[in-house]
Amino acid sequence: MSTQPAGNDDDPGVDAVGVATTPVLSQRAVARARRAASLRRFVRAYASRRAGMLGVAILLVFTLLALLAPVLFPAEMLDIIETVDNDALAPPSGEFWLGTDENGRSVLAVLVWGARASLIVGLAASLISMLLGTLIGIGSGHFRGPFGSALQRLTDWFLVIPFIPLVVVLAAVLGQRGLGTIVLVLGVTSWPGTARLVRAQTLSVEGRPYLERAKALGGSDWQQMSRHVLPNVMPLVVANTTLTVAIVILSETTLAFLGLGDPFLDSWGTMLDKATDAGAASTGAWWYLLPPGVCVIFVVLAFTLIGRALEAVLDPRLGRD
Repeated sequence: MSTQPAGNDDDPGVDAVGVATTPVLSQRAVARARRAASLRRFVRAYASRRAGMLGVAILLVFTLLALLAPVLFPAEMLDIIETVDNDALAPPSGEFWLGTDENGRSVLAVLVWGARASLIVGLAASLISMLLGTLIGIGSGHFRGPFGSALQRLTDWFLVIPFIPLVVVLAAVLGQRGLGTIVLVLGVTSWPGTARLVRAQTLSVEGRPYLERAKALGGSDWQQMSRHVLPNVMPLVVANTTLTVAIVILSETTLAFLGLGDPFLDSWGTMLDKATDAGAASTGAWWYLLPPGVCVIFVVLAFTLIGRALEAVLDPRLGRD
């Protein structure tokens, strides 16, 4: 009777004692494959939502304009000295498609450059808000002692204070109205909503069996929060952050309109403030007052559509439109 060879190292399907085996992928390869599959499912689910895709299209248009501002309209076009010979508050013409402002500058040029400032403020302040809200939300939900209670009381304190008056007071106290100050003020005042949502999700995750096993196996607090809680709350954080960007842009516009923005920064809010001071409404200079307001509305609408679409895709309980 013939016998089969016991196998050798060159045959990956047979082990040393002749037992058939199958190649086993490493854990990292399996994790990468799962992440890639999840990403493909997410892209397909998001692409199926027309409102979300419309928001992406609108945002891409404004982002491209902001990035190409130095190419489309050189910085010299914003220099008051260079435009002193132009007519002030001139109506739209072949040379100035959206007319001129009170300094003779092209409203279209100021509008495109203002997109850079408004988007930078919105994204940077929302990033600060996301970081603070996520850290404080997870901390207040994970820790049960005095530390968690203190974080929860801090969140409640910020929530009960009206947002706009708080922003106005902080902006007035800090005094310096640079871009960094505006970002800081809006960032440190817009995180409580995110913290409250993250805390609620953290409390839900804390009661799941795998986290109980992690605690029983001696996992540290940092390990539990970073490896188990954070991945489960991130979809909610991402969806909420897109909505926060819209709120921050509106808040920056409000601050600038109230005269608390950077007077040397050309943003959409500053344009509205200067147009009001220049009497654009009373003189009928709609080309100076209307465009920045319309841009704010479209960008806020874009982030709102994106946020709602992300929320629906990432939260299976919401179902499909």
